[in-house]
Amino acid sequence: MVGETQTGAPALNPNSNGHAGARNTILAKIQASVGDHAPVREMEYAAIERNYRRSDESSREQVLELLANRLRDYDAGVYHCTRSNIPQAIESAMLARGKSTLLRPPHFPSEWLPSGHAFPPVDGMSYEEIDRGEGVITTCVTAIAFTGTIILRHGEEEGRRALTLIPDYHLCVVLEDQVVSTVAEGFERLRGIETLPLTTVSGPSATADIEMSRVKGVHGPRTLDVILAS
Repeated sequence: MVGETQTGAPALNPNSNGHAGARNTILAKIQASVGDHAPVREMEYAAIERNYRRSDESSREQVLELLANRLRDYDAGVYHCTRSNIPQAIESAMLARGKSTLLRPPHFPSEWLPSGHAFPPVDGMSYEEIDRGEGVITTCVTAIAFTGTIILRHGEEEGRRALTLIPDYHLCVVLEDQVVSTVAEGFERLRGIETLPLTTVSGPSATADIEMSRVKGVHGPRTLDVILAS
């Protein structure tokens, strides 16, 4: 058919004028580049040697210490405790930051919450209401010691993404068995949930793009505290 490619898609005219012509030129190049070569490219990608470190021989104590040190390097506060003492650690972190109320995801473990403080669920709150909160408390899906990175999958115990981007303070509970050593091990923990919204947190939010000066709180919480529970 005139005006169509062999696949039935509208023909691209790389000689058109204006923005549409430039767009069609780019799309034509992409189409020519990908075309029927996709299976070959997949084979080439699979054949790439991956000699990077996938695991680590460090002890659990060394891995936890590395994560704590990385977090402190990023200006995050770190609290160590046992699982039975998580409520006390949460209370200590809140008192140190002068917090009396923290927003929480709907299914944050209630047995971890200390009495004498308020933890309203964030369900149904607007962005403005979240912004007026003193901060947020969540769990995580895993933490990578080598990079000092905490990963949130935004499930029922971590809440929707806005909950950990809008508030100025984030208190995160990380269990010992959630901590891995390398990035490769961290991605293994994400196998099966790759399509869910994920957020990686490496210390408080900060950027140095503004006149080369480090500014905190530009695109996330300015202050991060982490409770490492063994």
